[in-house]
Amino acid sequence: MRIVIKGVVQGVGFRPTVHRVATSLGLNGRVWNDGPDVVIDTDEGNTLLNALYPHLPPLAVIEDVITDDSVYTGERNGFKISASWGRGSGVSIPSDTAICDRCLNDMRHGRRKDYAFTTCTECGARFTLLSSLPYDRQNTAMNEFSMCCDCSNEYHSEKDRRFHHQTVCCDACGPKYSLYDSTGNRINGDPVKDFGDMLCSGKIGVIKGMGGAHICARTSDVKKLREWYGRPQKPFAVMVRNETAIHRYAEPTVHEISELTSRRRPIVLMKKKENDVTGSISPGLDNIGIFLPYAGIHHLLFDSMDVDALIMTSANVPGEPMMLDNKELFGMGADMYLLHDQRIINRADDTVIRMIGDRTSFIRRSRGYTPSYIDIPYDGNVLALGAQENIAATVACRNRIYQTQYIGDHDSEGVAEYLEDASRSLMRMLDVTPDIVAVDLHPGYGNRRLAKRICEETNSEMMEVQHHWAHCASLLIDNEESEGVILALDGTGYGDDGNAWGGEVMYASAEGYERIAHLQYIPLLGSEKALYDLRRLKFAIDCINGTESMLFDDDSKAVLNKMMTKSVKSSSLGRLLDALAFSLGICDTRTYDGEPAMKTEPFLSRGRMLSGYRTETVGKEIMTAHLFTMFGKDDRKEDIAYSVVRSVIDEMVGAACDTAVSKGLDRIGVTGGVSYSGPICEMIDDAARRNGMGVMHHSLVPNGDGGISVGQAAISLRRL
Repeated sequence: MRIVIKGVVQGVGFRPTVHRVATSLGLNGRVWNDGPDVVIDTDEGNTLLNALYPHLPPLAVIEDVITDDSVYTGERNGFKISASWGRGSGVSIPSDTAICDRCLNDMRHGRRKDYAFTTCTECGARFTLLSSLPYDRQNTAMNEFSMCCDCSNEYHSEKDRRFHHQTVCCDACGPKYSLYDSTGNRINGDPVKDFGDMLCSGKIGVIKGMGGAHICARTSDVKKLREWYGRPQKPFAVMVRNETAIHRYAEPTVHEISELTSRRRPIVLMKKKENDVTGSISPGLDNIGIFLPYAGIHHLLFDSMDVDALIMTSANVPGEPMMLDNKELFGMGADMYLLHDQRIINRADDTVIRMIGDRTSFIRRSRGYTPSYIDIPYDGNVLALGAQENIAATVACRNRIYQTQYIGDHDSEGVAEYLEDASRSLMRMLDVTPDIVAVDLHPGYGNRRLAKRICEETNSEMMEVQHHWAHCASLLIDNEESEGVILALDGTGYGDDGNAWGGEVMYASAEGYERIAHLQYIPLLGSEKALYDLRRLKFAIDCINGTESMLFDDDSKAVLNKMMTKSVKSSSLGRLLDALAFSLGICDTRTYDGEPAMKTEPFLSRGRMLSGYRTETVGKEIMTAHLFTMFGKDDRKEDIAYSVVRSVIDEMVGAACDTAVSKGLDRIGVTGGVSYSGPICEMIDDAARRNGMGVMHHSLVPNGDGGISVGQAAISLRRL
């Protein structure tokens, strides 16, 4: 019998497991990788399969088994693992996982003591080291390192857990860490211990890991780090030594602990414990991003230091992707660099998630979750390139959509190159030539250049997809629905009328959409300038209300007044939150994406509804500007913030529920970057319950712009 097994079957010890089971049964035949699949030829196929299922490797996932009952004509001198061949189409490896307990034990004792690259078939890097399939050593970064005799013996011994482990290595033959000073000169000694000692002396370092590099510092040196990195307000992630240390910095829920301790090891946003340290790490926020060590080097670093936590943030120039090349990293200007000589083929930032109750929201989907796919009801070949922020591309084929790792923000040359590399790599692994290349409707987004180039190469069609329609389609895919009435809530998305949408109630499917209602248009005075100088938003609202503004001098006011009728207008809930944050003295200037809204969230959590805050819908426009005239001098900030937002959400949910009822639907949905807000999601859930409706939320696809490409792909597939 010939057996073809599809699924996550490479890089997990699948062939060694087949070999062990077949040998124990005295069967004849062979097993090999064929492209992304595992193929078995044996004289007793059913016997082998029945015995194999109870002994599958922990990370293996069988999706399909195809059998051919032709007579076995192979050799009858036992069972062996044959050389891989073929290319095929598909992705069959698991995502990178945290080092396992047995490998950690190997790092404490024996010949791999203190060796940072210790892994086995049950753990370690795969995707970040892979150039192509099948998953064999010559197709990984380990191709540059020849196995020593001891590692070769392990690789060829069927009794060893590193039997046919493709990245097997040790200190004698594998990659190594070295320590460098601020000018890039190597420092002799113990690299990890000396790096830890330098951190303890207050220095700032760069440490290279599985999928990229981190800037590293003690939590007590956060002020120095902010000054050095030019990041005055944006929160940092914290890597804690162990589960016990988590509770010194945060108040995790059971669900958050479950995610933190999973083999994927994401950064999890959780309620922080208020003290000077946490306040300086995430200023103005009520949460903090925490993760546990996932690479061997992280454990070795904690072993060398008497600290329970370290600040770890991606090593990149603002606006550029995380750096990989050692020479490039030396330009960061750090005090020291702990770097290795193993090539990172596919960079992958840390995944960031937020739990809202027991529900997972992906803020950034990357290391530990890539590669992965979602089944969809549409077939066809599509490449979707996302929007301009939180970019991730999507490749669709054979009734599945695969997302790339998180790429980055903005239209920098580095991000553009990274997007192209990741997109082409995924298309190559899946053996896909797109029929459609999907992009955002916005005419100025930089990834349109890549789209045009690929369209010319492949003779494919470029399809423009409205931003919030894509958000809605991604939510429908996430919930396996074909249609829905959805609140699309974010900062900015280019609308059909040329204005900046972002507070939308839409009836949508993959075939089309209808704009049911939207927030009142507010002029963005100076366009992009209004996103950072929040006074301009408040000035525009004052003008709409006929209120005298004291925010600018007379000359500036004259100029801004002329802009009122000429500027692009915004219906965005994100911009409304910006204006609210400024008006209440919560945030004067936006220094990073989402800052005003994020700093308003703690106030929304503590607020209660004041009387008199109501809004109405005029035509399709939900009025908002008048709410800024209702602030009482003695009212608490949190109550004002809550009352403004709650009145707007109630009106939007009411419009959505009315439409849903008319369409015969029993729930509405919410998507977009604003839906990361716990208090706003609670408002939506509560308002929907009062209207007798349920609510669709995201769980697999990022709520924000990181999920845009999924929606673009679904809409493009529907066109095909």
